[in-house]
Amino acid sequence: MNADNFFNSEERNEIVAAIEKAELNTSGEIRVHVENHCKDDALDRAVQVFSMLKMHKTRLRNGVLVYLAIKDQRFAIIGDAGINAKVSDDFWDKTKSIMLKEFKSGEFCNGLVKGIGSAGEQLHDFFPYQSDDINELSDDISFGNN
Repeated sequence: MNADNFFNSEERNEIVAAIEKAELNTSGEIRVHVENHCKDDALDRAVQVFSMLKMHKTRLRNGVLVYLAIKDQRFAIIGDAGINAKVSDDFWDKTKSIMLKEFKSGEFCNGLVKGIGSAGEQLHDFFPYQSDDINELSDDISFGNN
């Protein structure tokens, strides 16, 4: 199983729907990136992917990346500078815990869906949805070649 076929079409649709739903509560932009391997630290790799996906191009610098390396069983959640300037260092711990519990049970789709929902709820306090919000980043899952 490779990253690009790790989730079936129904699961992909669930994940994208979770992103769309979460973004109804916040002006934050959430993306999911899945690849096979993470040769470096998961946070370091997430930073690279964040840049590669040009996630720093949002108006409020409030992009969030959920990074998952399936074969190495590593993941990370990172937020852009606008988020990091407003939240505590342990801001993502609750979301990571929710996801990790599901991942340990082999429930990767559920873990992502629940984690995305949690991220949207948490971001709402700092970046509430605005009536003039536009979707600045794709809601589709991206896949890497690693």
